[in-house]
Amino acid sequence: MARTLIVEADGGSRGNPGPAGYGAVVLDPETGEALAEAAEFIGTATNNVAEYKGLVAGLRAAHALDPQACVRVRMDSKLVVEQMSGRWKIKHPDMKPLAAEARSVFPPDRVTYEWIPRAQNKHADRLANEAMDAGKIGKQWEPRDSRAALATASAPARSAAARAADEAAEAADAAPSAPPAGWGAPDLGPPATFVLLRHGETALTPEKRFSGSGGTDPELSAAGRRQAEATAAALAARGTIQAVVSSPLRRCRETAEAVAARLGLEVRIEEGLRETDFGAWEGLTFAEVRERFPEDLDAWLGSARVAPTGGGESFAAVARRVAVARDKLLARYAGRTVLLVTHVTPVKTLVRLALGAPPESLFRMELSAASLSAVAYFSDGNASVRLLNDTSHLR
Repeated sequence: MARTLIVEADGGSRGNPGPAGYGAVVLDPETGEALAEAAEFIGTATNNVAEYKGLVAGLRAAHALDPQACVRVRMDSKLVVEQMSGRWKIKHPDMKPLAAEARSVFPPDRVTYEWIPRAQNKHADRLANEAMDAGKIGKQWEPRDSRAALATASAPARSAAARAADEAAEAADAAPSAPPAGWGAPDLGPPATFVLLRHGETALTPEKRFSGSGGTDPELSAAGRRQAEATAAALAARGTIQAVVSSPLRRCRETAEAVAARLGLEVRIEEGLRETDFGAWEGLTFAEVRERFPEDLDAWLGSARVAPTGGGESFAAVARRVAVARDKLLARYAGRTVLLVTHVTPVKTLVRLALGAPPESLFRMELSAASLSAVAYFSDGNASVRLLNDTSHLR
C-alpha cells in the first residue's frame, strides 16, 4: 500500500503585491513529525502567487521523499484548495502555470486537497514569514535557520486588514458562484481553555528519575493516588471542566480516571500527549546519566534537536508531536474547557509554544506532580497562559 504524506503550505505578501515568500512542510500523518521543510523569498508578488508557489514546493518536497506516495495537501487558502480540487475556475494568468506545475508533480488521483483554518497552518505560515524576514535583509532562507517547528505558536499573526485583503483577492478570482468575503473583523468568541494537569507521583517521582514513554510505565504510588483524589475534588468544586483527555501512559490514565469519575465524564486518550521517550536514560537519575553518558547529556542540554542516548526523542520531535495533538484537540473542543492529563515535557511545551519562548525555556520551568497549569487559545491563533504549576489544591 502506498505511503501517505501530508503537505501543509502557505504564502504571504507584505503589501499584496509586495515582498513575498512561501513556506511548506511535509508531515508524517501518524506522528506529526516534520519530514521536510521548504521556504523561499520570491521578491514582489501577490499572496495568491506565493501560496501557489508554496504548494508546488511542498509537493516537490514530498516527491523527493517518496515519488509513489499519496499526498494530502492542507492549506488555509480556500482559493487554492477549491481551484486545485476543480471546483473553482482559475482565471488569473499568473496562477494558471503554477497550478499546472503543481498538477505535474504527482498523478492527480494521488493528491487530495483540504482547507484548514489559519490557526492550524502555523508551521507553514511561520516558514513563509521566516523567508520574508530573510528577504528583508537581502538573504535567502536556510533550513538550518528554521525554528518553525518549535515556534509555531508564536508565528506573527497577519493583521485583520491583511486577512481581509486575502479574502477579497480570493473572491475576485473565484468562480461566479463563490460567496463574496466580508471586511468586518470576526467575532473570536470564547477561547478553548486547556487545563493542564501533570499526573500524580509514581515511585520514580521523588527520586527524580527519568520516566518517559520508553520505560516501565509505572502506576501511581499511594501518594500519587491521594494527589489525584485531591485534584479531582478541587476541579469538581470549580465546576468548569467539560471534557477529560489523557496521555495513554498508566500514571496519567489513573489520574484522569480519578478526576473523570468525580466529574461524571469519560476519559479520551490522546497519543500525542505521551511523555518524551528518554531512551537509555529511562529509570536513571540525572547524576547517573551524567556519569554514564556525559557527552550525550551535554549535547542534549545544548540543543532541542538532540535525542537521548539509545534512540530516544528529542525535544524538537516532542514539540512537533505535541503541537499536532494541540491543534487536533483545539478543533474538537473549540470554545470549551478541557482537562489534559499529561506529563512534564508536554505541559512545558504547550506553555512554551503559547509564550513563543525558546526551547531552552523548558529547563527553566518548575512543574510539580499533580500541579495545574492553563492556556487559553483564541480562534485567531493567539494564546494566553493563565496559570502555571498551581499546587494549592494539594495543601
